[in-house]
Amino acid sequence: MTKYIIKRLFLLIPILIGITIITFLIIHLTPGEFTKINMQMDTKASPDSLARLRHLYGLDKPLHIQYIDWLKRFIKLDFGESFIDNRPVINKILERLPATLLLNIVSLFFIFFLGIIIGVTSAVKRNSLYDRFMMILTFIGYSVPAFWLALILMLFFGVKLELLPISGMKSIDFEQMNFLEKVFDIISHMILPVFITSFGGLAYISRYVKSSMVETLSQQYIKAAYAKGLSEDKIIYKSALKNSLLPVITLLGLSLPGLIGGSFIFETIFAWPGMGRLAYEAAMSFDYPVIMGVVTIAAFLTMLGNLIADILYAVVDPRIRYR
Repeated sequence: MTKYIIKRLFLLIPILIGITIITFLIIHLTPGEFTKINMQMDTKASPDSLARLRHLYGLDKPLHIQYIDWLKRFIKLDFGESFIDNRPVINKILERLPATLLLNIVSLFFIFFLGIIIGVTSAVKRNSLYDRFMMILTFIGYSVPAFWLALILMLFFGVKLELLPISGMKSIDFEQMNFLEKVFDIISHMILPVFITSFGGLAYISRYVKSSMVETLSQQYIKAAYAKGLSEDKIIYKSALKNSLLPVITLLGLSLPGLIGGSFIFETIFAWPGMGRLAYEAAMSFDYPVIMGVVTIAAFLTMLGNLIADILYAVVDPRIRYR
């Protein structure tokens, strides 16, 4: 198992490099450039000024040379400096990373915790009123565009009822609050983003768990357990549920790219101070170093999540052994 983990960690390196190459090419081949946008705001700027500015940021070099220079810095965990404020990119990312991790970890918790509960109860109470209600709810989760639902909930709960904050992570008077007030303030700001982030994933997980659980409950060893007189709770939660969780673990690795990718949209809508919003702001201003830094960190977190999901296979099912 240890050799497998080490091998997978080393395999992350070429994959990560491949992602950075593709990202680097895309952002540099996109029409527009930071220096041109910057010079357009100065009507007195001359072509010589533009050339000097491009040379200052190294944008006059061939693309492969620019990428090699970036890769040399990346090996030292140096993502360069932002074009906008000349701050180290790694510092800007570290400032935003906790907010993104908080939002995604809480969302993952609700997606899998509630999704497993809904899926199991729907399988046990199959074809009941509860099951049909949950089926309708999951279809809504599949069908409704998340960004549209976010705007509707912001309008209803934030503007109309004024019950929940609709932007940011903290209130203006956050520093004047005591500890409990600060905790509740952050929670109130998280309710809408977490709900929107979790809603679609919750529908997907619950349907998947239900399907897996229904199949498990139809197995002969489950019927034999009922015939022996074992309690229903013991059969469902100790035998059937454990065997149903293995395919669900696959979804853990698949959920991370969606959450991290979705955070680019939801963090912008809710003005959540995370990496997604930072990447959006960098893309709008053609801040190449920041875009590369955010994408690289997001890709690494995604691959690390997939590795954790693979390791959990062996934890849930001892028959699985990685070599």
